Amino acid sequence: MKLVLATNNRDKITEIRALLGELPITILTRDDFPDFPEIPETASTLEGNAELKASGIYQATGIPALADDTGLEVDALDGAPGVFAARYAGEGASYEDNCRKLLAELQGTPKDKRQARFRCVIALDWGGRLDKAEGIVEGFITDSLQGESGFGYDPVFYYPPLGKTFAEMTPGEKNKVSHRALALAGARKLIIRHLEKSQKE
Repeated sequence: MKLVLATNNRDKITEIRALLGELPITILTRDDFPDFPEIPETASTLEGNAELKASGIYQATGIPALADDTGLEVDALDGAPGVFAARYAGEGASYEDNCRKLLAELQGTPKDKRQARFRCVIALDWGGRLDKAEGIVEGFITDSLQGESGFGYDPVFYYPPLGKTFAEMTPGEKNKVSHRALALAGARKLIIRHLEKSQKE
């Protein structure tokens, strides 16, 4: 079975490939298509954006598509940046731009009031049917950038069980505990169920 990853983010592609690599599927990306569309994220929820991207890429390619949308919800900021996490510091903002804006918004906020969570919603469009899976991980926002690995808000997201930020983890460590790993664990089950159903038909 072929599955297209409905994203232009190469960091996400690397993580998803690592987490789904053992499945008996051929994973395709933007590099496999001459005209891979950019699907506008116009929904007000992570679920809505994931569905838009998966359906848009399925319609463009005719191949089952997997999309994720991820948000960072900070309690002290009433859930911001939320669905706007990737463009928190403006359109075209870098990962560091977004992190530094977040740290500036939280300046003066005590450590015990910096609770946050990553949410990842994955949508799978099989053509006429949509499945979804979600992963949530709780943590705190640090007061400075810490670590060199990962991407996005990883340098400022502290994960208490391991005592380090996501950016201080190895890819293997992060891929065991992250929001995307949890969502993809659910997606794996959906893919396996789809494969088993296809074999019976």
